[in-house]
Amino acid sequence: MPLISAMYSQLAGYHHLLVAYSGGLDSTVLLHKLVLLRERYPELRLRAIHIHHGLSPFAADWARHCQQQCMDWQLPLITEYVNVDGRGQGIEAAARTARYAAFRHHLQPGEALVTAQHQDDQCETLLLALKRGSGPAGLAAMPAALSLGKNIFLRPLLGYRRQQLEDWAQRHQLSWIEDESNQDTRYDRNFIRQQIIPQLRARWPHFAQSVARSAALCGEQEQLLDELLAESLSALVQDDGSLHITPLQGMSEARRFALLRRWIALRGQPMPSRDSLNRIWREVINSREDAAPCLTLGKMELRRYRQHLYLLSSLPCVRETVLPWDNINTPLVLPFSLGTVISLPSGPLRAPNPDEPVTIRFQAQGNVHIVGRTGGRAIKKLWQEFAIPPWDRERTPLLFYGEQLIAAIGVFITHAGQAEAQNGRSVDWHKTVSTLDEKK
Repeated sequence: MPLISAMYSQLAGYHHLLVAYSGGLDSTVLLHKLVLLRERYPELRLRAIHIHHGLSPFAADWARHCQQQCMDWQLPLITEYVNVDGRGQGIEAAARTARYAAFRHHLQPGEALVTAQHQDDQCETLLLALKRGSGPAGLAAMPAALSLGKNIFLRPLLGYRRQQLEDWAQRHQLSWIEDESNQDTRYDRNFIRQQIIPQLRARWPHFAQSVARSAALCGEQEQLLDELLAESLSALVQDDGSLHITPLQGMSEARRFALLRRWIALRGQPMPSRDSLNRIWREVINSREDAAPCLTLGKMELRRYRQHLYLLSSLPCVRETVLPWDNINTPLVLPFSLGTVISLPSGPLRAPNPDEPVTIRFQAQGNVHIVGRTGGRAIKKLWQEFAIPPWDRERTPLLFYGEQLIAAIGVFITHAGQAEAQNGRSVDWHKTVSTLDEKK
């Protein structure tokens, strides 16, 4: 393995690092190299994080091993306990999701996450992508550096084979743990590692290096497509994050699907499969004009409204929810992260009478007379007139005094809720900023 100083250039100029440390061979070598690097470059600031998944009977022993090793190397260690529920996506994927959620939680501003994936891992990842039928983005496998929210994610060992890491560990007499689950070939990655790659390497000794080159070339092609499609994508994405779909009708299937993939990735979601893209095109974009299509993608919902595509978090139905607001001078927190409603003195709304209990609800029926109109109109027609998408009509808080609808907060005020004098009130809805909103 090259001299220790060669790794310094692979840190992309970052001096504050959070190092994922499982205690296994790979992460032990990574951490050891960084500790040696710190001796040469004192400006390097290291923290390690160990994820306790609780899946092995030896997990507590592993955590103690990591704690002792970090004490010996004089660097702080975070031990994060996570819950892994594999019922939906399987144990491997669920553990990875929990692990990276913990990494994101502990990353500090300006700090880079560093993990120990190497060339053999890259080979396994590409073979798994082939098994799933992935396109160039999936076959690009793991980049050496990529964005992780407002931080960066570095993999400085991708150019090294696992045998090189073993040689380093033995030469420096390092100690590490062995995860017994790595031998369990019921897991796809272990099956490829234990039974497939050894045969490939026996036939073609440089197979892993060739795979790494192929992955890099796929990555370059994806980067080129990103650059070529950036202007088109920017023109389609609206201020609210939705995608204008009318122009897609005149595009080739390849260009259309490439833009859809990038829009979904822009919203922080995994790249969809080709089958999912076909379903989006048939069942959502090209559904009949008066339909309200909805397609579930993981934990998200894909919906269409007025020739725009929306990617939304799935939320439970709140139609039947009635929230008492006993003291309107105190903010009321809405369920399911819908935000907070706040009442302030001075505004267009009348104050409630003493015998009128104040509630927040999420459904109303019948004709509604709103301020600025002489006649009543069905509330469904009002939602359409104010361009409120169908899914938001049952998430928009409605202010009631007794059984009387006073206002759809932020949308309209009824005649029954209009203040007659200057001593009225205002009610504001402070929506929760979602992860998706932050990515816009």
